[in-house]
Amino acid sequence: MAITDHESAVAAARGIAPVLATGASARDSDRALPFDVVEALTATGLLAVTVPAEFGGPGLGARPLAEVVAVLAAADPSVAQIPQSHFVFVDAARRVGSDVLKKHLFSRVLDGARVANAQTERGGKTVLDDATTLRRRDGRLRLTGSKFYATGAVFADILAVRAIGPDGGSVIAYVPADAAGITIDDDWDGLGQRTTSSGTVLLDDVDVNADLVLDYTRLLATPSTYGTRAQLVHAAIDVGIARGALDSVPELADRARPWFEAGVERAAEDPLLVAQAGELELAVRSAAALLREAADRIDEAEAASTPETIADAALATAAAKVAAGRAARRAGSELFDFGGTRTASGRANLDRYWRDARTHTLHDPERWKLQHLGRWAVERQPPPSHGTL
Repeated sequence: MAITDHESAVAAARGIAPVLATGASARDSDRALPFDVVEALTATGLLAVTVPAEFGGPGLGARPLAEVVAVLAAADPSVAQIPQSHFVFVDAARRVGSDVLKKHLFSRVLDGARVANAQTERGGKTVLDDATTLRRRDGRLRLTGSKFYATGAVFADILAVRAIGPDGGSVIAYVPADAAGITIDDDWDGLGQRTTSSGTVLLDDVDVNADLVLDYTRLLATPSTYGTRAQLVHAAIDVGIARGALDSVPELADRARPWFEAGVERAAEDPLLVAQAGELELAVRSAAALLREAADRIDEAEAASTPETIADAALATAAAKVAAGRAARRAGSELFDFGGTRTASGRANLDRYWRDARTHTLHDPERWKLQHLGRWAVERQPPPSHGTL
């Protein structure tokens, strides 16, 4: 089925979701990388949904993207996390890439190529500090450094590497993942999102095509929805985790023994348990509604491109991200109440929802999103425009 619009994109996500869900728990337990599943996901065409129409893609907006990612994350949060940076760096090229870069990258993505990030480093005062450098030597550009949290790198065809450029500014170099001098080490040992391949990328004097380098400093210099879109995908992953955890409740409650004081035949009839389920359903539905609103604000901001609409999109996405993170952690924790002590069995592996939520929500501190929301509420101070809001 060709993906041409919002409805066909969501239908494709729902169609592939059972493939992601099958074996997700076992992959998590064994830290088995989902190569076949990622290939199946790629074959749907979903990774190309944001390629602009003028370059042959569907050119879909933020709303379908968010809904697609949430559906995938409900099935397997690790697999849904893998293309997060893929969408981000396709978007970066759309915004400030040269015509050569756009034509090259978008045609590759339409043919099934996957992009992964190589941004963050373990050193440096903050996550924005880089030691990796792109330097001119003998008429060529050479890339050297070390990156970590390179989610999806082992599955990627192209790495988007952030570095200090020849002129001192920040750049993104799009390089083949199998280029000479690149080593991808699957040394990610996180307690959650275990199969995302979020480990180390080593770059040793890697040759870089100058036409495939993007001015990252320029990308962030002007207020835009670039960072907001990136955060929207993170929020969608959290909404998916929350929904996946909550969707496991009916089976757990059906197999559980009722508490003797409830005076009921089935655990699912326990009024206190039903009330708790209602609270969780409210939290998850609220997060999903905020996600949809944020996506709509982003689409509106990209159409209007005014400071006011850009700020509104950032605030809406900050609210969605906080609500989604809270819902994911809560649902992942409280689902145990519906199945009783037997749910603590290691074989059941039900803690994977909470582990995924707890790991993923460490990406971008919720306290800073609340701070920006608070400043808006108290002083109508617009939020900053950067890569994490």
